[in-house]
Amino acid sequence: MQAVSQEAQGRLKIGRPVAIIDIGSNSVRLVAYEGLSRAVTPIYNEKVLCGLGRHVATTGRLDDEAVDRALRALDRFRVLCDTMQVSEVFVLATAAARDASNGPAFLEAAARACGRPISLLSGAEEARASALGVVAGFHEPDGIVGDMGGGSLELVEVQGSQVGQGVTMPLGGLALQDLSGGSLKRAQRIVRETLERAPEYLENLHGRTFYAVGGTWRALARLHQAARDYPLHVMHGYLIDPDDGLDFLRLVEEADAKTLKDIESVSEARRPLLAYGAILLEEIIRLGQPVEVAISAFGVREGVLFDRLDPETRERDPLLAAASDLNLLRSRSPRHGVELCQWTEAFIRSLGLPETEYDTRLRRAACLLADIGWRAHPDYRGEQSLNLIAYGAFAGLDHPGRAYLALSIFFRHEGLSPDKVSSRIKTLAGPRLLERARLLAALMRVAYPVSVAMEGVLPEAPLTARGSQIVLRLPAHLEPLANERLSGRLRGLGKLLNMDPVIEIM
Repeated sequence: MQAVSQEAQGRLKIGRPVAIIDIGSNSVRLVAYEGLSRAVTPIYNEKVLCGLGRHVATTGRLDDEAVDRALRALDRFRVLCDTMQVSEVFVLATAAARDASNGPAFLEAAARACGRPISLLSGAEEARASALGVVAGFHEPDGIVGDMGGGSLELVEVQGSQVGQGVTMPLGGLALQDLSGGSLKRAQRIVRETLERAPEYLENLHGRTFYAVGGTWRALARLHQAARDYPLHVMHGYLIDPDDGLDFLRLVEEADAKTLKDIESVSEARRPLLAYGAILLEEIIRLGQPVEVAISAFGVREGVLFDRLDPETRERDPLLAAASDLNLLRSRSPRHGVELCQWTEAFIRSLGLPETEYDTRLRRAACLLADIGWRAHPDYRGEQSLNLIAYGAFAGLDHPGRAYLALSIFFRHEGLSPDKVSSRIKTLAGPRLLERARLLAALMRVAYPVSVAMEGVLPEAPLTARGSQIVLRLPAHLEPLANERLSGRLRGLGKLLNMDPVIEIM
């Protein structure tokens, strides 16, 4: 438990906001984050679809109208950053400014507009930053990162925290639209021929995960969720089965975009690029044969911030870091969350219940999040906690794990009956995680009448499994706590495990 203790006992040292201005081929975007930390949290996000990369592939120049739009956006972003008192602003430019003959002149004007120097990333630097974004956003990623922008596609291998050498190709949405003259068949040929020139990346993808980065692929994933009536509208960590993905991608390529379910959620400026994103992803799946496609909301921007963290902070678990931050910000006694981790771990060990590393991470995160809803009205603590967790800005967490965390805290407040919650989130968790969520909630429902969410109590009141009994041991000075309410909670845990509850006074 030392790692969790360090996570949760520290103080939230985030400091003033930091911001990234990303001058991309399709959009110019400002994202301001609460601070530079392992679990970065956006506090403001605005983009302008300027289309800087439109026609660069054929004319070699940035469009004058697009340049004007971008400069106006950068001027606005400068004022917004000053208003938010951002401590540091990192301004990045990628493929469009890199490839255009008038790129240097544009960058000079852009630096004046935003009032900051601009880092023009090479293709290799862009690939590395995208991969670091995936390292920041996933727990122990393993596969190939693909970042599709407006002007280029970057591919790079990632394994844990190790990032390989990347490659960049002119396969962004705007570039494909330009080079193909609007012909999807021609675009498909261009994609296939270009990808075949980088076979090692696709060969290394076989049987591993493809991490899809970029706004066009996120838009496709949103439409895929709508088509499948998926219960959790969170992009990060959304997994697409390759076989199902191929069927859906072909539908996007062949159908009129207006007929796609929830197309209104995609901006009109991005809709023409959906088919090109579908063609590219289809070819990557066909040639690379990944076991799954994982959608990443983390990319170049988050990778740049991650690269500026000290080595010790980079090694922190992103899920436990985020849960620790929320515990410190919203719990009545943050140290209690740490003690709850230890208290539940001791009981599960005595019970002999196997825990994988995945199970342990989720249980510890749930304990750190257990008290974040206490300020809500008592009748809505379960519902509000569920919503905060299910839709929270967590990294290092898949969607079944989100459902488990949300259900654990919901059942903690609302009781253990699975009928009290939507069948859709239960389905997302799956039977195994649903039962583990109920067990953890039952343990929490015993812990809180003893500790009242205050630190220092649970270590004095161990709960253990002993034969066919569940034994809660209370020191003599806590004997008055052994009332009907606590006994009822203990009986609920015993019923769940088919064991007899016992309270012993030491």
